[in-house]
Amino acid sequence: MNRFPLGVSALLALGACAPAISPSSPTAIPAAPAVGVLTDSALPAAVSPASAATAERDAAALNALAAADPGIGDVPAFDGQGVRWDIDVISYATHPRVQYYLSYFQHSGRHGMAAFLTRGVRYESLIRRRFEDEGLPGDLGYLALIESGYSNEAVSRANAVGMWQFMRATGRGYGLRVDSWVDERRDPIRATDAAARHLRDLRDRFGSLYLAAAAYNAGAGKVSRSLGKLQWEEPVITDTLTEDLHTLGADLDEESLDSTESVDADTLEANVPIAPAAIPNATPVATSDAAFFRLAGTELLATETQDYVPKLIAAAIIAKNPARYGFAPPSGHSLSYDSLVVHDATGLDVIARLAGTSAAQVRELNPQFLRLATPPRARAVIRLPAGTGEMVALKYSALPRSARVRYLLHTVRRRETLSTIASRYHLPASEIRAANPRVDASRPRAGTRLIIPAAGVPSMLAMRAAGAHISGPRPRGPGRTTHATHRVRRGETLTAIARRYRVSVTAIRRANALPPQLALRPGMRLRIPA
Repeated sequence: MNRFPLGVSALLALGACAPAISPSSPTAIPAAPAVGVLTDSALPAAVSPASAATAERDAAALNALAAADPGIGDVPAFDGQGVRWDIDVISYATHPRVQYYLSYFQHSGRHGMAAFLTRGVRYESLIRRRFEDEGLPGDLGYLALIESGYSNEAVSRANAVGMWQFMRATGRGYGLRVDSWVDERRDPIRATDAAARHLRDLRDRFGSLYLAAAAYNAGAGKVSRSLGKLQWEEPVITDTLTEDLHTLGADLDEESLDSTESVDADTLEANVPIAPAAIPNATPVATSDAAFFRLAGTELLATETQDYVPKLIAAAIIAKNPARYGFAPPSGHSLSYDSLVVHDATGLDVIARLAGTSAAQVRELNPQFLRLATPPRARAVIRLPAGTGEMVALKYSALPRSARVRYLLHTVRRRETLSTIASRYHLPASEIRAANPRVDASRPRAGTRLIIPAAGVPSMLAMRAAGAHISGPRPRGPGRTTHATHRVRRGETLTAIARRYRVSVTAIRRANALPPQLALRPGMRLRIPA
């Protein structure tokens, strides 16, 4: 689990997939859609205040969980009667680290745990179904609880994103789209599919669910190297195992397994994919769940990874028997939805109007669209409230193309350049230039009205996590933070400037070392923190 910056949004949207409904569409798609415009006086935000408040609470709960120091607290005696898990909980339920997190979730982390359990009701059936399709136990899905609290839009300080906390490269490696328009790490359906395949691959590589979970957190290479350095004092090995290893062509024998010398990492990585199920009558120590706890008792893994599986087991124990640990059984239903297929830029606010619901509800169902619209000239699937699919498809097909998306309209001010305008809207300058072919967008004149090809402006946090290339000032040295620069105009206030750049007044004061009583003067240059 990574640390989370406060202020990430935590919208929830997951449910059983309904067949997509594709409206009738013209055979020819123009190079750019016709445009309805919104003035830039109040930029449409991608995150509502209510969502931001929820995110503050989520981030605080997850950060506290990450910072907790294992110890032993008072918890009810473990009783597994009448409860069934499909991961090995019973063998490790009394482990000191598991006991600590059971206590933590009951006391310090109680509020966050209760919220996460309630939220998880909407996700559990889909996660279990997808995991079981990959031959994984459904209870492994509780990783989403300890990773993000089931938040689709959680962003860690390392820029891992979504319910399953994918880094950009890993997400793209499993087929997720990540760019300045779409971040499918936030899509609960697509991200769950990618997580199931990723965990399946790790399970197949290490032969153990708990080693796979550790590798999900720390990386497969780190776990392989750590196993290679671990000294096995009393390996569990049988004649059948020895024969099977020779049959499989593995260059291992009892002497090498029992050696006190560390095994070469490359050799070990080549052998750990052998799963216990493939070797009858044996439990290879390097590929068993017990191997994780042996590894966690050393300094070979970071503390975060050492506690990752104990957190998972504690979460699974409470989730399967909440009343025993003082939690009200969570209620709710899996969220169902319909789908609409579109082939060009379409605003989520337009879809909400056609569906007779709020833009916030449609946004909640489609957190992957960073700009409150689908990408131009691209096929996309928009999720709709259940039961509205046919009606929305019919209305959408009759909607003029010019009414399918409302873009922003920006009036150029004195001394503004294309680079500064693009930076403000978190867009590549090339996209603004392409949307204004009749305007010399490279040096726009004051008063010129530019079409901004975005229906909403995502936060800088979302853009940074997506790795999107944004025009604007560049850092001049290695490791420096990028700052925009604002020249104060007559009559401007710090509050208005902060609102314009979507940052806090405190952040601007801190970045410029401004005392509270200082009045702004026209011509002052302020650093705007990213």
